[in-house]
Parts: sequence; structure tokens; C-alpha cells
Amino acid sequence: MPSVLITGAGRGIGLAIAQRLAGAGWNVYAGMRTPRSLGERITPVKLDLTNDDHIAELSSLPSLDAVVNNAGIFVGGPVEVLDLDDVRHQLEVNVVAQVAVTQAVLPLLRPRRGRVVFISSANGRLAVPMTGAYSASKFALTALADTMRIELRPWHIPVSLVEPGAIDTDLWRDMDATINSTVGALKPEHRKLYARHIAGLRKAAPKMQRGTAPVDIVAATVERALTDRRPRDRYVVGNDARVQELLRKVLPTRAMDSILARAFGI
Repeated sequence: MPSVLITGAGRGIGLAIAQRLAGAGWNVYAGMRTPRSLGERITPVKLDLTNDDHIAELSSLPSLDAVVNNAGIFVGGPVEVLDLDDVRHQLEVNVVAQVAVTQAVLPLLRPRRGRVVFISSANGRLAVPMTGAYSASKFALTALADTMRIELRPWHIPVSLVEPGAIDTDLWRDMDATINSTVGALKPEHRKLYARHIAGLRKAAPKMQRGTAPVDIVAATVERALTDRRPRDRYVVGNDARVQELLRKVLPTRAMDSILARAFGI
């Protein structure tokens, strides 16, 4: 049976992917900061993406046919006021660690012509207000995947991006708390400067939450990326992500900027 490593498999999208692939007969290595049993055919692996030793130990896995780089974090807020340590952490987890994991397991994938999948986001091709650091990390993943897809061609290792829109995960369920935390960290003068942005985000949040899609559609898409005879370079997931991608392609930048500004009350 084929085997796959999934990072961030303890909850949300990663957990859904792990359970779906295990149900389809894959041997799943589930990377989690706090390992726990997730069911048959799933082997918990202690994996904190900020721990170099954990990542180095991945090369000791017995065999591997695929890696799904799913783990990630979200840092929000106006770029002007972002704490630089938070920006560094955003990029460390969402970009640098993805490279490190992939480097660690490529020697296992190469002899089996395995596959590499990155879970990106619709924000990896369209940046929106208040998500600058997060969007930057996902844009970076797009560049890495595009580069690696060509670099790894001699060994027939496909590299795919899965780009979900709004998905029913903790990030969206807890959006009110996330906004409150972001606003609470601002200095009073910055709250005043960005009052319209904050109000627009609070107004838009309920609509975005109602439009979230179930995690299963992402898991199903990842399964396709791992089993399609000719895997795509990109898999866009969710109606909202498809609409965003269409608008990005057909509208001039200034028109797209105006739409986003209005949507966020700016």
C-alpha cells in the first residue's frame, strides 16, 4: 500500500486528509505537535515545524510515496502595524518549514517517483486587506511549487498546489476571536487609523463564515492530486476561490483593488 506524510494532521484540513487517505488504503504518517491515535492505518509522528530535530527525523521513515505539506498558521492585521517577530514566525512556519520537510523526505520519494502536495490558499494568488503576512507566505508557496515542479522533472516527481477558499475550520469558526485579538494588540492610534478597515472586516466576517465549504472537499481534492494519472499543477477548491481566480484573471488591478476595498469597507 502507498504511504504518505501529512503535516498538521491533528485537526482541520490535515485531519480530514489523513482520515480520507487511510480509508482509501494509504498508510498515513500523521505529523502532529502532540501525537495521538487517529485510527487504523494512521501512525502519529511528533512533528513541530519549528523543531529542526523533528524535521530531521522524517528521513528515518521506512518508505514514502507522497508528502502533503498542510501545516500552517495565520497572522493578521494591517502590514504597517505587524510585529516583525510575528511576520518572521509566519514565514518560518508557512514557508521555510515547508521547504525543510520536503528536503527531508525527497530522498524517500525519489526512488518511488512520489508526489509533493502543498496546501496553499486562494490568498496565494489574490492578497486581500488585513492578511498581508499570510498572503505573502502563500504567494511564496506558489513560487516554490512552480520552481520545484520543473526542478524535479528528471525524477518524475509531480508537485501540485491545492488552493482552497474559505473552509470550515477553526480559523473561520473563531474569526471573531481572531479579529478581537488582532485589534486588541493594536496601539490606540492605530485602532483609530484603521477603524474603517476593522469595521469592514467585522461586517464581512459573518458572510464569509456562512460561505465556508466543508473540509471534506479539500481532502477529496488532495486524494485526486495524489492519484490522478496526470496530476495538475493547481487544484482550486471552493466556489469562492474559483470566483476570485476568475476575477483576478479578467479584471485590471485597479478594478480588483476597488472591489476588495469596497468589500472590506475601505
